[in-house]
Amino acid sequence: MGCVSDKRWESFPDMFSAGLSLKETQDGEKEAKFNATFPFEKVFPVYAMSLSKPDTDSILNSGRDPIWEAVREEAKLEAEKEPILSSFLYASILAHDCLEQALAFVLANRLQNPTLLATQLMDIFSNVMMHDRDIQRSIRLDVQAFIDRDPSCLSYSSALLYLKGYHSLQSYRVAHALWKQGRNVLALALQSRISEVFGVDIHPAAKIGDGILLDHGTGVVIGETAVVGNRVSLMHMLPKSSSNI
Repeated sequence: MGCVSDKRWESFPDMFSAGLSLKETQDGEKEAKFNATFPFEKVFPVYAMSLSKPDTDSILNSGRDPIWEAVREEAKLEAEKEPILSSFLYASILAHDCLEQALAFVLANRLQNPTLLATQLMDIFSNVMMHDRDIQRSIRLDVQAFIDRDPSCLSYSSALLYLKGYHSLQSYRVAHALWKQGRNVLALALQSRISEVFGVDIHPAAKIGDGILLDHGTGVVIGETAVVGNRVSLMHMLPKSSSNI
């Protein structure tokens, strides 16, 4: 699976103006409308997708990606319900051609700082994910794990946009790929930033399988020699409170 796009934006307003327009209604109010040139697919109801697990190998070979289609459809519906989020949803999801690009954008903007720029991080994440079929499979199996096993995860798009357990996992996967390429300094720099932003410390040399649910993730530490198998759920449990009466 691959998607190639030469189109780049430097800011949310640029993306917003490229894909959205304001139209005046009969009541004199302004509402956001997506330009007709933007290719919104007509897909099946997204909520039915949680009933079956995706065959990721078939997805990667067929060129059709029902999880990405669901993410886009959800984002379009959310933008209609909450116009104030239209620019955010367009920049994060609807401006991109595939799940890999959207995820790279989201992670880059979460992890950026004055010395690790969002544009640099997006190039790193995009280059790794677009050329690594193992990561392409993992990001889909992981998001399906959140849908199937996390009651608080209401949609594919919410996992992609908001859940730091999912974000830290996918950031680790990029750092792990860089570690295997011998780019250890960059991988460790990402590990440090991931720990700082998400509160999740995963060494890039650790081995983690597919279909992982990392619930919340705050305080989770996975060391250099750790091995986590497939379809594992790491739940965040708080002890029962006690009173000193």
